[in-house]
Amino acid sequence: MALPHQHWISPEEYLEIDGASDVKYEYDSGHIYAMAGGTQDHARIAYNMANLLDAYLANKPCRFFQSDVKVQVTEDKYYYPDVTVTCNPEDIKGNLDVIHAPRLVVEVLSPSTENKDRGRKLRAYQMCDSIEECVLISTREQAVEIYRRMPAADILRVPRGGWTYQQYGPGENVELVSIGLVFPIEALYRLTDVPEQEAD
Repeated sequence: MALPHQHWISPEEYLEIDGASDVKYEYDSGHIYAMAGGTQDHARIAYNMANLLDAYLANKPCRFFQSDVKVQVTEDKYYYPDVTVTCNPEDIKGNLDVIHAPRLVVEVLSPSTENKDRGRKLRAYQMCDSIEECVLISTREQAVEIYRRMPAADILRVPRGGWTYQQYGPGENVELVSIGLVFPIEALYRLTDVPEQEAD
């Protein structure tokens, strides 16, 4: 859950506040939002995603980061995705606290954040030129949604422009095309109480 801090501030002020605080803040168009805690299922799903990436990326040039590292999505938007992958060497330096060229962002959906994650944040992620995939993971049922940026050659042939959508459910393999990783969806939900399907 994000809790708003009301008055307008500049990106520079935001970075100073966030860097000096024990609380993590996201920044969106002049406003900052304190990040609140989530459920055990939320934390476990993010951890499972990170473990899958850790094993897969071990000998590759890309790196993953959990929600302790913020991502600059546009000039006036900084977010803390649950998991981020970058393949840009300029982002992979131990003393940095901002990723500027994410390739993949993952949001684990919570009831308190789902509308924002599906709305304003998703649109902002799609404005970031380096992001190739946006992954939304449900905590209500075993479901993963992926928005993928289309190759430039295909965009002109699609009337609604540059992104495709794919959903995965129980028993299926999830494919992260941007990094070439495929894994069973149940690996994300290991040791959680998330049902295969949400009860009616």
